[in-house]
Amino acid sequence: MKEIKVFIADDHPVFLSGLQMILETDKQLKVIGASESGKEAIEEIENLKPDVAVLDLGMPDANGFEVVRALQEKEMEMNFIFLTMHDEEATLNSALDLGVKGYILKDTAISEIISAIKLVAKGKNYITPKLSTYLINRNQSPKSFLPNFEKITLTEMKILNLIAEHKTTKEIAKELFVSRRTVDRHRYNICVKLNIRGINSLVKFAIENKSKFNLN
Repeated sequence: MKEIKVFIADDHPVFLSGLQMILETDKQLKVIGASESGKEAIEEIENLKPDVAVLDLGMPDANGFEVVRALQEKEMEMNFIFLTMHDEEATLNSALDLGVKGYILKDTAISEIISAIKLVAKGKNYITPKLSTYLINRNQSPKSFLPNFEKITLTEMKILNLIAEHKTTKEIAKELFVSRRTVDRHRYNICVKLNIRGINSLVKFAIENKSKFNLN
């Protein structure tokens, strides 16, 4: 039975400590590191090279999405799981589009979390069954973006324009003098308002509609 090296990151110390203790009750799982900070998680994961990284979404310094992107840029080969309270369809789809293998809600039974880690370690996907309807929607034809476009704010319009110019989150944050977390929040809100599923779909939408909506 191959040992699975696990790294966990969550900004709630009590939850983090409890999760580590519970995971280590399984003989196949070995927690090789833990962090309460997103930036620290990036450094630790790069050094420790776990098989699976279990990440919270709302960490300080860098959220779960930013952690995954940073490690992907470093070409780290590992599997990611988001363990979160966020049960929104757009967030799940953004995670899947980013290549995250597992998406688990925090109210999930611990036995399910352990099983998910083992599956993801093998390169398989695991999504909390409660969110299964979203997976069905994901495979259906996307709805029209147009009806809700009027809900987009001026700031969101500017961000769409910069996305259409292939600017990264970091570059957009620098240009608008805001944090990367703020940009990520705006991107998420845009996706919700326009019923766009995933980061890649957002980029495609911004490029295709740049002239139509005067985003240039």
